[in-house]
Amino acid sequence: MDQSMRWAEGFIAVDWGTTNRRAYLLDAKGKCTDEFEDGKGILSVEQGGFPEAVAEIRTRLGDLPLLMAGMIGSNRGWIEAPYVHCPAGLDDLIGKLVWAEQGRTAIVPGVAYLSDDRADVMRGEEAQIVGAVGAELIPQDCLVCHPGTHNKWVHVDDGRIVTFRTVMTGELFSLLKKHSILSDLLSTEIEREEAFRAGIRHGLTSGSVTSDLFSVRASVLLGRSRRDDAMSFTSGLLIGADLRVGLAIAADAEIVVMGRPELTRLYVTGLDEAGRFGREVDGDTAFLNGIRAIAERIT
Repeated sequence: MDQSMRWAEGFIAVDWGTTNRRAYLLDAKGKCTDEFEDGKGILSVEQGGFPEAVAEIRTRLGDLPLLMAGMIGSNRGWIEAPYVHCPAGLDDLIGKLVWAEQGRTAIVPGVAYLSDDRADVMRGEEAQIVGAVGAELIPQDCLVCHPGTHNKWVHVDDGRIVTFRTVMTGELFSLLKKHSILSDLLSTEIEREEAFRAGIRHGLTSGSVTSDLFSVRASVLLGRSRRDDAMSFTSGLLIGADLRVGLAIAADAEIVVMGRPELTRLYVTGLDEAGRFGREVDGDTAFLNGIRAIAERIT
């Protein structure tokens, strides 16, 4: 059977990250008919174990072609898919697909930015962005905020990724919760909006976030702040500092916040404090649009 015909009959899309993976079964019309998510990210797969981990996906969703994006293509993943350099769009990604199993299993490359004074990389977000552009979920020219463990601020121009910056906000917040002097204060939910917004305002204007973080604890110890507010304030502080980085990339561009709702709403609130409007776009929807667009071009 012609391989392109097999892809046209349906395939499995996988967004395979560092700590988890999400797999979607798409039928011949591109509709998602089944899916699953688990904690089997690339770091949990033992050396030499990726063929078995991939076979497990097919056991659950069917013996179909597989198109994967994310950290599965990193040097810590199954087979490295070299980065495409900015500016990068859909055609660039398709041209650099890496075949783990010829005609049957492909890996989408990541995107890299390199200048004289800065280097940056992404894996997984590029599929969402080109998908959102192609489906007209976002304009051809905009600034995309992509919250996550490593938040991305991506400048899209003429439908292509022209530059981006990564901010380790999510990872830093996780480390603070688990391993820092603040951990006993960061065990509640981010639910106190007044404290959250106060943290955002401080992060937007302060240039010393590492010092501000210690002050969170001191303020509670000295009775200046309420213990119950520490979690929300700290989250806001980090997001405010994150926003300072991102808004400097394309100051006048329309802003789209793309990802999971529980994260995008926090950044939309932050943008509101910064006097900017951020429109939310569901990351899963964008990913599926991008992965479908790539699959349609496989021959």
